[in-house]
Amino acid sequence: MSEIKPTDPAATNAGEEKDWAAAKAFFDSLKTRKPRPPKPQYAVTIAVSSRTLFNMVAERKIYEEEGVEKYVTFQQEHENEPLMPGVAFPLVKALMTVNSRLRQLYPDSEELFDIVLMTNNHAQVGVRLINSINQYDLTIERFCMTGGQSPIGYLKAYMTNLYLSKDGEKVTEAIEEGIAAATMFTSGDVENQLSDTQLKVAFDGDAVLFSDESEIIAKQRGLDKFFEHEQEFENIPLKKGPLKCFLEALGKLQRKFYAKNERMNCPIRTYLVTARSAASSGARVLKTLRSWGLEIDEALFLAGAPKGPLLQMIRPHIFFDDQMSHIEGAKELGTVAAHVPYGIGQKYHKGELIEQPVNDVKDKK
Repeated sequence: MSEIKPTDPAATNAGEEKDWAAAKAFFDSLKTRKPRPPKPQYAVTIAVSSRTLFNMVAERKIYEEEGVEKYVTFQQEHENEPLMPGVAFPLVKALMTVNSRLRQLYPDSEELFDIVLMTNNHAQVGVRLINSINQYDLTIERFCMTGGQSPIGYLKAYMTNLYLSKDGEKVTEAIEEGIAAATMFTSGDVENQLSDTQLKVAFDGDAVLFSDESEIIAKQRGLDKFFEHEQEFENIPLKKGPLKCFLEALGKLQRKFYAKNERMNCPIRTYLVTARSAASSGARVLKTLRSWGLEIDEALFLAGAPKGPLLQMIRPHIFFDDQMSHIEGAKELGTVAAHVPYGIGQKYHKGELIEQPVNDVKDKK
């Protein structure tokens, strides 16, 4: 999984320091309200696709029905018409709010969110994307446009902490490369009003923050065996899941607010929303987080109850879950949900096996 980036200044060579000094001087000389981007090795980098940042449903239809040439021509002909906001747009605005607060407290800090547009669009489409970003005054300076090729190979080079896309195959590819990633879904008919002063991020537990080791037992051996297992191994930390490193990155920024006595006014709030039962299997989860040195602001143990109503109350900018049944329930009540295609849950839907799991058998030679 993508780890926290080094914060030791000695890790940066003299050439890079010189380049960034020149970049800083350049941005400072510009007559613009937009702040310069932070150094990638210190930043929490969020890579978003163009179809998550903007609503490109009509444009996508042209691409699928008429081909890439018609699509590019359409984008060029409409490049002065800003694209409408997409499902990740409120999240990006919330990230910018956090950055603004951090810059007030730490004017020279490089520990900020850095938003990168990561898209397989052709460069000719870039003008419309740039115009749209400028129209909404978004702080997105780093682009990766790969001209029809998968951008996944560039994620590590951009030092990505989280990749958000509407393409499930690319998200799966990113997770296989050890990068936190999720497929974003537009909410249903109801849309919850999201906070413009606090970034709210909600996580499922098993197969999201944690590995699917315990969920495998629940799926294959039943809840009673799962409860027995979790109580027996209560003091043994769970292995990390694909989104653990993103929670770690959020915690790093939260602690900067705590250091300034801003804990109660912190613009980042995290939630654990899990189907686990607190009494039967909750202790291991909380002890695992403690062993990692991580905090979660609110922990909600639902004991199998639907997550949608609770998420409707929380109104997170994004909710991560590995099971599509939970994603669908969240969407129906207006929550911005993101699917993490990881673990044994991908073989089940609403508790029913849709793919026969392959037994882990060691080769006998």
